[in-house]
Amino acid sequence: MAFSSTALAQDQQLPVVTAAKPVVREIVEDDEFVGRFEAVDQVAIRSRVSGYLDKVSFQDGALVNKGDLLFTIDQRPYQAAYDAAKSQVDVAKSLLEFSKMQLDRANELARTGNISPATVDDRRREYLSAQAQMQGATAALTTASLNMEFTEIKAPLSGRIDRRLVSVGNLVQPDSTLLTTIVTRDPIDFYFDVDERLYFSYARDAKARGGSMQEGAGGLDVEVRVADRAEAVFKGKLDFAENRIDNATGTMRVRAKFPNADGILQPGMFGRINVPGSLPHSGVLVPDGAIGADQDRRIVFLVDDAGMVSAKPVRTGPLLDGYRVIRSGLTGGETIIVNGLMHARPGTKVKVEMVTLPPKAETAGLRQ
Repeated sequence: MAFSSTALAQDQQLPVVTAAKPVVREIVEDDEFVGRFEAVDQVAIRSRVSGYLDKVSFQDGALVNKGDLLFTIDQRPYQAAYDAAKSQVDVAKSLLEFSKMQLDRANELARTGNISPATVDDRRREYLSAQAQMQGATAALTTASLNMEFTEIKAPLSGRIDRRLVSVGNLVQPDSTLLTTIVTRDPIDFYFDVDERLYFSYARDAKARGGSMQEGAGGLDVEVRVADRAEAVFKGKLDFAENRIDNATGTMRVRAKFPNADGILQPGMFGRINVPGSLPHSGVLVPDGAIGADQDRRIVFLVDDAGMVSAKPVRTGPLLDGYRVIRSGLTGGETIIVNGLMHARPGTKVKVEMVTLPPKAETAGLRQ
């Protein structure tokens, strides 16, 4: 009885730790990258003709549709040039009709021998010259018409317009004066860089799915989070990767596309994207707080049926549903200490209180 009471007293003096079996289930590991949103299409608005800016037909920052009138260049000199070119077409047309009648009359007279062949050749030369003049006048009219059309600068695509960069009354130079910019809103692209090691992993997984990285890994589903919206997740798909690895950085640029009907996501905005980094496989998950450090190694503390503690080196992966993925070192059948690590020392004995880990720590409020 004395021995029993002594053992009981010793057990009561043992430090108490909480232990559990790791969560083992099918998982897809995620990798996280930082990237930036960019508009699918963006255009800098410039004039094709010179002149003084006469009118601005939009509100700064408004949504515009393709074909909407944005700016008007003073049309008066171009209208005058158009009228002059049109009059030259009328002159050339009348000359062409007259020369055609002269040629037809000469051909009729040539059949009866009442006109010399040289005169017929002169009439034909005059007709061909009139044709050339008509073509030149028509080309000049087309140019004047285009210039007149270019005085009205219209939106080449639908999207969000920037502020006007030139005020009414200023001289606009063709192809050089920047008037404003337009960026598309929906959908929006997200660009990020992956290193060579991850690229090889993604390329193998994409091939297993029947796709390729350059074609978006078969439309792989991804998620992105932005600043100040920690709880909001935007879902999109990979759709492109560059066709080479950059020699200077050793990375490859990858693009994902996201719907953006409400316009919350803006070009230039930073975000954190989560990309599935593996095919579905059986994974071992443990609470992040159950992992300790031993110099440059990560370890978890195991406890056996007798309460003896031992350390096990592990290789960790990303966080998933509030747990840390263990890529190697555990099989899932071990009993690990999840609380009270300060009392756990390899080779010592502890008193164990067993708990069951929920499938998702972040939704169950697990204390780590």
